[in-house]
Amino acid sequence: MKLLKFLFSKTFLKQLGLAIIVFLVLLFAFSKWLSSTTNHDDFRDVPNLVGKKMDIVKKLLAERDLVLGEIEYKDYNPKYPKDAVVEQNPKADAKVKARRKIYLTVNKSEYRLIKVPNLINKTKRQAVSTLKAIGFKIGKTTFKPHFAENSVLGLQHNEKKIKKNDKLPYTSTIDLILGDGKLSYSQNNTNENSVTTDTP
Repeated sequence: MKLLKFLFSKTFLKQLGLAIIVFLVLLFAFSKWLSSTTNHDDFRDVPNLVGKKMDIVKKLLAERDLVLGEIEYKDYNPKYPKDAVVEQNPKADAKVKARRKIYLTVNKSEYRLIKVPNLINKTKRQAVSTLKAIGFKIGKTTFKPHFAENSVLGLQHNEKKIKKNDKLPYTSTIDLILGDGKLSYSQNNTNENSVTTDTP
């Protein structure tokens, strides 16, 4: 009976009410803290960064309270400006929380260098097919007196002879020096320096 009487006493009810109020205040404060630390319902639209250079990218991200994440560099693509963004993650217009990191893939400022293969004594068809397959362009064709018709005697870039192990930027134009097939094998050595040019 004493316990029952105490549970319904004014003192107990006051203490219970005070405890409930303190609990609710603490619960409200915790909710506010949790909301602020997790940016609950605080989203940003990710800007479209593709095609833009880094100075503009940093400005756009700062305006939206977003953070620049890791940057990966991709082989030069002429469709995009040098040192410009070609891919982004998350994508443009995605909704993310403030301080989210945005990861970028950036266009290199120049083409990568590719080793020119040894094509001496290969046929024109083999040389053209090989060079195009690895990203080079074919320029003019120059014929030189030789017993083997359309056999590759040399390669040039910007009128300079390409030597063994030389590397050129991707999409460079390479000129071919071919045999004209007009000499016999015995005549070949004595006419090595005669050159005629054919229109590419």
